[in-house]
Parts: sequence; C-alpha cells; structure tokens
Amino acid sequence: MNLILWIIAGLLAVAYLFGGGGKLIIPKERIAAFGPSSRWVEDFSAGSVKAIGALEVLAAVGLILPAALGIAPVLVPLAALGLVVIMLGAAFTRIRRREFKYLVADLVYLALAGFVAWGRLGPESFTG
Repeated sequence: MNLILWIIAGLLAVAYLFGGGGKLIIPKERIAAFGPSSRWVEDFSAGSVKAIGALEVLAAVGLILPAALGIAPVLVPLAALGLVVIMLGAAFTRIRRREFKYLVADLVYLALAGFVAWGRLGPESFTG
C-alpha cells in the first residue's frame, strides 16, 4: 500500500507541477486557445488562474518533498486534501459550464488525491 501511495502521489505531483506551472507562465488567453477542455479559464480572472496554478505547484511539491526529506511529512496528506478542494472547484466549474465530457478527468484526479489523503492520514500514515 505504501508503494501504491508513493506512485500515485508521484504521478499527481508531476501532473500538477506541469499543469500548475503552465498556468503560472502561460497567459490566460493562450490557455483558453489550447482547446475546449481549457476554456474554463474564461470564467476566471488572469490573477485567479495564476493563483490556481500556484496552489497546484505548491501541492505538487507538498505531495513529495516533506516525506522524501523527512521534514514535516504531515504536510503530504494536507497537500492531497488541498488538491481535493481544488478538484472539487474544478468539478463544480465543469458542471456549471455543462462540460460533462471533461468532468470525468477531474473526478479521477479528485479520487486519486482523496486516496492519497486517506492513505497518508490513516493506514500508511508517516507518524508513529
């Protein structure tokens, strides 16, 4: 179970590091031009998109570094819970925009982050 949690956390970290990093460095208008799945940015200010990106990057780092370095590993499930909150917001945005085709991916990320949070708070906690 510990290995599975590390693998999922690692995959999530890579996805959110690149996704969040892109939101930080690419202008909102160019993100919207990527295609229909990226048009959600039209509902948010440029600053909000950058803030979401920054939170995603911080969560990506928080999924790996605290446990890998042995410094405050309790931050790992907190980072995962932060991603759950972000993905709940993404899911609500998809529902509001009636983008049900893209909602599935958001729910998968939500479930994976929730699994990491549950695993690191419970059965495979870094404490004890």
